Amino acid sequence: MIEQNKIQKLLEIMVFLSSGIKYTLEEIAERFEMSERTTRRYIQTFREAGFIIPKPENGRYYIDKESAYFKEISELIHFSKEEAIILQKAIHSVSDENPLKQNLVKKLYALYDFERVADTIVKEKYSVNIHQLMQAIKCKNKVILRDYLSANSKQQKDRIVEPFDFTNNYIAIWAYDIEDGCCKTFKNTRIASVQILPEPWEHKGNHIKLPMDIFRIGSKEKTDIKLQLSIRAAELLQEEYPLSEQYITQINKEQFDFEAPVSGFDGVGRFIMGLCEEIKIIYPESLKDFLKNKAEKILTVRS
Repeated sequence: MIEQNKIQKLLEIMVFLSSGIKYTLEEIAERFEMSERTTRRYIQTFREAGFIIPKPENGRYYIDKESAYFKEISELIHFSKEEAIILQKAIHSVSDENPLKQNLVKKLYALYDFERVADTIVKEKYSVNIHQLMQAIKCKNKVILRDYLSANSKQQKDRIVEPFDFTNNYIAIWAYDIEDGCCKTFKNTRIASVQILPEPWEHKGNHIKLPMDIFRIGSKEKTDIKLQLSIRAAELLQEEYPLSEQYITQINKEQFDFEAPVSGFDGVGRFIMGLCEEIKIIYPESLKDFLKNKAEKILTVRS
């Protein structure tokens, strides 16, 4: 197993160094979580195997594509333009929350650098913002999210934040909100543009990602719920929120139970209200009260 892990690491470093980008010893070591001494040993292994790694320019290493056997190997581990287009379309056809999509992204990331994986799974109109946020995370800088559209206030305003991670498949960014003094997720589709500021992070100790429930809501606290679903409700739940599958149990041909922890009632509440005639709340009572209040507000606004 140790030998297998070493071979895998060698292949990953080989692809990383052949991307056309030059990296310092420190960057390579950090990317693959190893010491600089070990990194030098791997580089020497490549040279002994016939790969041309020129003396570092400004301390940066890369594999020359004129190296012996490089063409044959690169054809095996790189996608052609046509293959990349087909792969991109296939990945975009899968739901963002589908675990199979997440596994595929992880495997791609094992071979390709962070930015190239993002290009594959992020829609083109959002890619500029995503890359700006990647750069800010890498350099640990604050950013301005220009004209961010808030789902709560329905208003657009600039937000100064410290971005530090992405949610699954780059759907949103985890960031510390300077104005509100807490960590939040900001959906990338609601960001008009991203401006990287020269100021470094000041609140790194407060950069905390909250656990997300299957309805994509983040919170420290979790509440256990149980619902009784019709066939249609069970199917729609799995289609809209694929991670729910593990919490669904078939009781008979026409009835399913759904038991899961949720981060508040906003996410599950929206789902229930859309299928209120096909879902029965078993517990908790507080979920019923939440939906009663929502319904009363809706009726009040309509009247």
